[in-house]
Amino acid sequence: MARVCLVLLDGLNAATARRCLAALRALEEAGTARYTALDCALPPLSRPLYAALFSGLSPARSGILRNDDPAPCPGPTIFSLARAAGLTTAAAAYHWVHELCNGTPYDPARHRLTDDPALPISHGLFYDQDAYPDPALFADAACLCRRFAPHLLLVHSMGVDWAGHCHGAESREYRDAARLADGLLARWLPRWMDAGYAVLVTSDHGMTADGTHNDVTEAARRVPLWLAGKGWEGLPLPRQQTQVAGLVLQALGLNPDALAALPQPPAHNPQPPVGA
Repeated sequence: MARVCLVLLDGLNAATARRCLAALRALEEAGTARYTALDCALPPLSRPLYAALFSGLSPARSGILRNDDPAPCPGPTIFSLARAAGLTTAAAAYHWVHELCNGTPYDPARHRLTDDPALPISHGLFYDQDAYPDPALFADAACLCRRFAPHLLLVHSMGVDWAGHCHGAESREYRDAARLADGLLARWLPRWMDAGYAVLVTSDHGMTADGTHNDVTEAARRVPLWLAGKGWEGLPLPRQQTQVAGLVLQALGLNPDALAALPQPPAHNPQPPVGA
């Protein structure tokens, strides 16, 4: 069983990742990382795809098809299954992750700092500003790692996505945000691997030149994925985004079949949050 660090670089399309994430390319050349590109599930929106990455359920199966859907993930997640197995979980992540995995609605006064072993994500530093700086986010993750030594750690940054929405995917600002993320990975990823973490780096969706991602173009759907460090031995690269959750569970030494607990889409019609 390995410890797993899941790095989610929100809004990073595969083409920009291949151009700008030089540190991860260096690990590939050194033979300590493997790469593939995946098409994200549809629709290519963040909240539905967070659910897909954490539960293995496509948006059509989870029923979470909109960013303004406040419903929690209807099936087991990698966090709930890890906690049920007695493992320690932590996340430095956008507040929608809390709503999907720990409970909804998110209240920053109560949930910004989460420390509750009964929750699927037991230890969390959550943020609710899309422009939350990536250096602060990676420092949050490092603090969680140092304090709790979690078996499963989520590191979820929004800097690339924010730059893409503001300037478009063909802008210097978008590429510079990807380069900043690469520099932060160059700093922290070797430390996590030295601490025994198997690291998975990916994105939820891509970004178009229009500064959006809710369409079926390659720029919006094609996302990168790297497996770095020890712990992935004998495990194949996923072919679909919905296979990421099962891959994480396998690296943790858990049964990925536990994710297949929701055979049919849920029959819910959640109301949008007030002010949406």
